[in-house]
Order: sequence, then C-alpha cells, then structure tokens
Amino acid sequence: MSSIEHKQQQVETLMRLAPVIPVVIIDNARDAVPMARALVAGGIPTIEVTLRTPAALDAIRAIAAEVEGAVIGAGTVLTPRDLEAARQAGARFAVSPGVSPKLLDAVDDSDVPLLPGAATASEVMTLLERGYRFLKFFPAVPAGGTKLLGAWASPLPQVRFCPTGGISLASAPDFLALPNVLCVGGSWLTPADKLAAGDWAAIELLAREAAGLRSL
Repeated sequence: MSSIEHKQQQVETLMRLAPVIPVVIIDNARDAVPMARALVAGGIPTIEVTLRTPAALDAIRAIAAEVEGAVIGAGTVLTPRDLEAARQAGARFAVSPGVSPKLLDAVDDSDVPLLPGAATASEVMTLLERGYRFLKFFPAVPAGGTKLLGAWASPLPQVRFCPTGGISLASAPDFLALPNVLCVGGSWLTPADKLAAGDWAAIELLAREAAGLRSL
C-alpha cells in the first residue's frame, strides 16, 4: 500500500467517527482542554482547530496531550510550514481550504494525512490524480451546496466529501443524506460566546445534537 493510500484510509476513518467535525476558532489556549472534553463527552471525537489565531498550536498541543478520546487536527493549513507546525503540535490530521502543489508535495513527505479542500470539478479531478478520494467541499453553501454535490455524485462516484462552510444544525441533514457525503464540518458546535463564557455544558449539548444527526 502506498503512503497516500494509507493516509487516505486514515482520513476515511476519522470522517466516519461522527456526522460532524467541529471547526474551532480558539482565542485562548486554556479553553482548549475543557472544550475538547465537552465535545468528546457529547459524542464528537474528531476536532479541527483552525490555525487562524496565535493560540491554535498551543490548543492542539494541549488537546493531543490531555484529552482522551479526542482525534485532534489542524485546519486552515495553507503551507508546508503550517503542516509541519501542526505535526509537531500533535495534530493527527490536517485540513486545507484548497490545495497547492507545494502543500501536496509536503504531505507526500509527511506522516500527517490531509483532508484537502475543493470547490470545482476540476479541482476534484486534480486531487484524484494525486490519489485523494476523501475531500473537503469548501465553501459548501456559497459554492453550490447540496445541488452541486448531488450533481457530482454520478460523474465522480469514487469521491466522498466533508462539506464545510455555511452549514448549520438545520441544514446538515440535507448534506448528510447525499450518497457522496460522509460527514459535514461546522462551527456551530463551539460558538464564540460559549467559548468566552466557558459554558462547556452548552457545548456538550450542541455536540450531542450533532452526534444525533447520524440516526436521523
């Protein structure tokens, strides 16, 4: 088995752990551990902390070290440097909004699997050529939502997606009902006001609601 095939299996596994991957923007690293514990307790083990704040890498490091059951990844990975920093922090996967040749080359040389973003059929085909069959569809709602993903199911049947961008608890079931969708990404599980208030019980409740989407 090639390296890319092995890493694709890892991505598929984490995409199937729960119906939603929370997309977390964290401003204070001290919130990382209780937030992650709340998500895991609610049935959401796969967590994407985006590299959009200075606290992100410390948050990933803390979750990786202290939260049993969490599968922590880094989002907004744009460069080979981002990928390596995420690896050193303990990220078990990386997520990118799109792709570049330099980033894909870096992933080939890294042990961190990538969930790469695509928004057009041409981008999907380019990633297929590189061995990627599990992709992030981003930005999901602005790019065409369920209609575009549904249209791709026939000509691109081998690809499975995690649509992210503009998805809510109310709209997630429409995406999850598509045959080529394994999970969705969403920021509604960790709203900024709940993080700021340290309302971990509310975040756990949001996680439970999201985890229940699989049985709908």
